[in-house]
Amino acid sequence: MPIHPKVTRLPVVGVMGSGSEAHDELAVEVGRVLAGEGVNLLTGGGGGAMEAVSRSFVRARGQGHGRVLGILPGDSDGDQRVERLGYPNPYVEIAIHTHLPLGGITGTSSMSRNHINILSSDVIIFLPGGDGTFSEFSLAKRYRKTLAGYFPDEQIPAYWENADPVFNDPWDLTCWLRSSLR
Repeated sequence: MPIHPKVTRLPVVGVMGSGSEAHDELAVEVGRVLAGEGVNLLTGGGGGAMEAVSRSFVRARGQGHGRVLGILPGDSDGDQRVERLGYPNPYVEIAIHTHLPLGGITGTSSMSRNHINILSSDVIIFLPGGDGTFSEFSLAKRYRKTLAGYFPDEQIPAYWENADPVFNDPWDLTCWLRSSLR
């Protein structure tokens, strides 16, 4: 019987945020932190903060470890899958196509890819966003995931709970990430 080498799985860090606004300063810092930690990055694969953090991750990672995974929404019509405009963004290296069309305010529905985003992530970092980000936050709480916010003090969302950590400094985020992934 052949002996197989031990497979080491890189952690998956989900980053959830706006699909329309890049929040570049925040997303760039988060992408750099993650690239330095040798993890896989998971996003919804679209534009806005998802694209900004993916771009930063790829550029900072260079030839290092970790890949960008994008969980893509779909429009289901029987067996035919129709891809949405703007998906995947150019930095997604592993595109996971779904038939799940719902998002935004309906993002907690069983027909939303948000469940896959949250359940596939070992830890989750939230950037500013709208209804879809709130839906992902709600699911992260439901599934008892380890999460943190990365917001400027004046942009902490009203729904954010005091028990969940919030950072606005890359070093503090790095320390939390290392501790959470141990």
